[in-house]
Amino acid sequence: MVEAALDGLLGILTLESLGMMCVGVLIGSLVGFLPGIGGPTTLAIMLPFVMTAKDPMPVIALLVGMDAVGNTASSFPSILISVPGSAGSQATILDGFAMAKRGEAARALSASFTASLIGGLIGPIVLLLTLPVLRPLVLAFGSPEFFVLTLWGLAMVGVLSGNAPTKGLLAGILGVLIATVGLDMKSGIERFAFGEPYLWEGISLILVALGLFGVPECIDLATRKSSIAERSDLGAGFSEGIKDVFRHWWLTLRSSAIGVWVGFLPGLGSSVADWFAYAHAVQTEKNRMQFGRGDVRGVIAPESANNSKEAGSYIPTLAFGIPGGTSTALILTAFVAVGINPGPEMLTTQLNFTFAVIWTLVIANVIAVAICMAFAKPIAKACFLPFYTIVPLILVFVVIGGFSAHFNNIDLFVLLVFAVLGFMMRRHGWPRAPLLLGVVLGTKMELYLWLSYTRFGTDWLLRPTVLILFILVLASVLFPIWQQLRVAKAG
Repeated sequence: MVEAALDGLLGILTLESLGMMCVGVLIGSLVGFLPGIGGPTTLAIMLPFVMTAKDPMPVIALLVGMDAVGNTASSFPSILISVPGSAGSQATILDGFAMAKRGEAARALSASFTASLIGGLIGPIVLLLTLPVLRPLVLAFGSPEFFVLTLWGLAMVGVLSGNAPTKGLLAGILGVLIATVGLDMKSGIERFAFGEPYLWEGISLILVALGLFGVPECIDLATRKSSIAERSDLGAGFSEGIKDVFRHWWLTLRSSAIGVWVGFLPGLGSSVADWFAYAHAVQTEKNRMQFGRGDVRGVIAPESANNSKEAGSYIPTLAFGIPGGTSTALILTAFVAVGINPGPEMLTTQLNFTFAVIWTLVIANVIAVAICMAFAKPIAKACFLPFYTIVPLILVFVVIGGFSAHFNNIDLFVLLVFAVLGFMMRRHGWPRAPLLLGVVLGTKMELYLWLSYTRFGTDWLLRPTVLILFILVLASVLFPIWQQLRVAKAG
């Protein structure tokens, strides 16, 4: 194993492979910085250029390096302008943007990058340790277990609703209803599409996120006629944000573990990992009422999870040939084309390629965080630009990101609808995060429920793993209620 690890490292550190990794890191960081483009889209564009490569190592360095760092750079738009740079940075908006408005953009960014680095290092370590032993666990999970896991995620709606649990529940239900728009996956019958072919594929998550969080903040800035932050400095700066991560080291480790776990389960996706970690932080940390108001823990949890999730998604991809998500499915295609065969061979005859992936994940994350740290302070000054400069800039990002959903003019109309909805929810005190979470999980819930019923009828409800997960769901719902009752009684 030591020899394979050295072979993998030396293969990645050749001039060609290291150069390709740097190219991948730069492209991945740029894609993360620009909202709406998406890592999978960029990976798909790159595939034709690598399919005929004779040496697999530069291909690993380029594609894995690109995939590993998108969530790191996506913190910039999420924190500075309340526009998610990627699917994995949606939860970061809740506290990151609130910190930026308070004049603590530098602190939020440095905490984000440090948490991303730790998550990006923990993930590959877990990948290395667990590859040989997790095959039985992967095979034990089927559609029934995945359905309960998505149900578990939806149970977090109450946690994300602050002082308005009823409004949060209704918003979550609305999100699930929005997720049902399109063709029924079983019968092909239209649902809420009104004969419009554009809606047959459903409503893009990009449009929902940009409309709910991007445009309402622009309206707020324009009506207040102020910059994002009222203070004229960057706050406590980088050192405080770095200290925050180590001060909350246990939360960072737990959130990183959640990210690896979500990535390890094929099909859940990066848009789930950050919400799971954020909800876990709200549930388990003290002074939870500060979440959503600019609490640095609300930045640390999702950022450490979304980076560790990337490494977790390579566990089923490499060990079993089962892609952990869209990005790893594309990378899997490239691997097969250049002669790498994911499966048992990755733990035996092609172990050096497995280590090459692990080394790339580690090195790429370090490079990406170094780049982001270097440019964070000047970029963070965007918080102090006057509203007549920053509002048009944000709107440009929002429109470009929205149009990239399908490259259709109707995208902009749908974006406008959710912008109005987001503005009204913000104005009347309705939490927007539960609605977005409902859209994220609604489609997956329906798919796994349909597969479970089709394959097992109602017998899947009695599967031991399903029963255990149902117990955990109930515990996660009842535990916060018990805590609130205990606090009320003590008060």
